[in-house]
Amino acid sequence: MTGPLLLEMRGITKIFPGVQALSEVDFDLQPGEVHALLGENGAGKSTLMRILFGVHQKDAGQILVNGQEVAIRNPHHAQQLGISMVHQELNLVASMNAAQNIALGREKYSLPGVIKWSAVYNEAQEHLARLGVDINMRVPVRHLSVAQQQMIEIAKALSWNAKVLVMDEPTSALTPHEIDQLFQLLNRLTTQGVGVVFISHRMEEIFSLAHRVTVLRDGRKVASWPVKEVGMNQLVQAMVGRSVNQLFPKVATERGGEAVRVEGLQRHHVLRNISFTAYQGEILGIAGLVGSGRTELARAIFGADPIDAGTIYIKGKPAPIRSPQQAIRRGLGFLTEDRKTQGLVLVMTMESNLALPVYDLLSRFGVIRREKRRQLAAETIERLKIRPPLPDRQARYFSGGNQQKVVLGKWLARETDILIFDEPTRGIDVGAKAEVHQLMNDLARAGKCVIMISSELPEILNMSDRILVMREGRLVAELSRQEASQELVMEYATGVRAPTGEMQP
Repeated sequence: MTGPLLLEMRGITKIFPGVQALSEVDFDLQPGEVHALLGENGAGKSTLMRILFGVHQKDAGQILVNGQEVAIRNPHHAQQLGISMVHQELNLVASMNAAQNIALGREKYSLPGVIKWSAVYNEAQEHLARLGVDINMRVPVRHLSVAQQQMIEIAKALSWNAKVLVMDEPTSALTPHEIDQLFQLLNRLTTQGVGVVFISHRMEEIFSLAHRVTVLRDGRKVASWPVKEVGMNQLVQAMVGRSVNQLFPKVATERGGEAVRVEGLQRHHVLRNISFTAYQGEILGIAGLVGSGRTELARAIFGADPIDAGTIYIKGKPAPIRSPQQAIRRGLGFLTEDRKTQGLVLVMTMESNLALPVYDLLSRFGVIRREKRRQLAAETIERLKIRPPLPDRQARYFSGGNQQKVVLGKWLARETDILIFDEPTRGIDVGAKAEVHQLMNDLARAGKCVIMISSELPEILNMSDRILVMREGRLVAELSRQEASQELVMEYATGVRAPTGEMQP
């Protein structure tokens, strides 16, 4: 694909205190093109796009839009120039409806202080129609699905007549069907001349959607290719700077005794008579579509949500768990699906976050022993290779992969025996995924029990010793590693194949 450039970034450099985030990076975008931007967490992808969107200011370099050099002052200025960005964490006002969100800050008035609501709704309908989506515009967006909210974000972006659309991890919380719908939408936009910058850690998406791909590593551009001229191994090599022979380094472990057993677990309209057993030294995978009850099951076991009936056993003994505090005392840890809102306190330092579950172990007579806390942080940084190794930096300033390592480090510090991992590699790069998978192997080898919930079937199939499949709040199948396949799991998850019968613990 050749032609005039919508966007050109030349020699972009950015330095944060103690960190060279970007060093002389070049990037460009053509009309009607999907240009994928790849790299490990911390490689500089988000920083580059935040400079383009006016969130950060570059320290050196040039930005040209339609051939004219511009100095982008802030996001509002970027939108005026036809540049819009849909962030991984959606930025909608939950209490407002779709039309109100799309028009926010640009409402039309019939009289001073009187919004012309007919114009607001008509324009919102036009923008949504352009995308080919039908959404109830009178309903607060908090009642809509993540996919519908994302469509509203895109409509809002395009309402600025955007010609450059940046999509940062847009598929991380979507079902396969919703991803197909999003890709159809992006293909329609490119036929209208919109250029799309697409950031994703899911390699298969790059090959199915993008025209070109550029790879960043350690703040530098290392390669750029037409997608049809590059292979998966070549991309991974460029991203991580080393050969990743096995993304799923599963090792055989010896199954030990019973770690946790659930009998007849029920929660009204959410969980329906669930029974299963997980063992020491195994990784038990839980698969299912979004909304099947996987996360709700994890929260119920961990005491975050109440149950109506059922019994939980820890190492063969009944263990009533009515709060996360009780779960922690009984040796459970929970790596939550949403690390930013449930797994971390973003305004606290890495060191303070790591200490949260173990303050009782770090205290003496109620006083925190700072040298112990500092030692814990140093050991975790070394063990998990957290970068940059800055224990006093706030958690919000770390990349997604390193934030995930901090969450993992919290539970490792507690020496937890039973770990529930909910989407452990969502939104992190291939190198970090391999590290997380290896850590799971190490935990199982050490006799820990790992329960892994994942929407990525390759992860479930390659890392699990056994697989449970959920649908509509029920366990509908238990599959051995040998018999499981992507097709079989999906048949149970979608209801094409009938449940295997009453599941036995």
